[in-house]
Amino acid sequence: MQQLVALIPWGHNVRILDTVKDQTERLWYVQQTIQHGWSRNILVHQIESQLYHRQGKATTNFKHTLPQPQSELAQQLLKDPYTFDFLNLGEDFLERDLERALINHIRDFLIELGVGFGYLGSQYHLEVGGEDFYLDLFFYHARLHCYIVIDLKIEEFKPEHSGKMNFYVSAVDDLLRQPDDQPTIGMILCKSKNKVIAEYSLRDMHKPIGVSVYQLQDILPEALQGNLPTIEQLEAELETVSIIDNINGISGSDGKRK
Repeated sequence: MQQLVALIPWGHNVRILDTVKDQTERLWYVQQTIQHGWSRNILVHQIESQLYHRQGKATTNFKHTLPQPQSELAQQLLKDPYTFDFLNLGEDFLERDLERALINHIRDFLIELGVGFGYLGSQYHLEVGGEDFYLDLFFYHARLHCYIVIDLKIEEFKPEHSGKMNFYVSAVDDLLRQPDDQPTIGMILCKSKNKVIAEYSLRDMHKPIGVSVYQLQDILPEALQGNLPTIEQLEAELETVSIIDNINGISGSDGKRK
């Protein structure tokens, strides 16, 4: 531990010691900082988002569909849940809205995905059997040496989602994968999931697929929102303050005009 902490800046060490109490978890953040070259701000973000407890937690079938050590490395690179706290979409949004928001915040999105993801495009076009199909998000991973297809869902995971992803992964393997590439991986990002249903859905799939959930920025409860002032009330309050300041500016303490 002493040898490792000497390899990162003192400010990083202070942050880890102040915010992480478990010794094993501390060592993990030190190792990750060394491996990925995290800045202090990124380190703090990863600690606050509980990365240690999310890493490698996705529901997958990698043990049965990928060879070692590829399966273990792929498992450790996927998280559950993913934290998209840099987005503010409100309550009613479509899958297309989520996709656009992630692309508009691509730097934050790539940081949350982790090191090694190279963005190739959104609504990536594939032609299969004379018909057009579009991948929500398409990546290539430098460490895994494989394509990664991400399908976004604004609902709870359903068994049919894995069938659709199996089709996408098969198509990418046939149309785009080169001899030096490892098998393509599919990742389904849902609003929520039943882990048992996800495990059953992936059990007999022959393509490597993972299922994770995402969390958006916290929204204030309706009860609290009702107690907050409206924009019109805030504007009226600011206008009143401005008028008072102007009066004080032209009058002295004796009330006479300066």
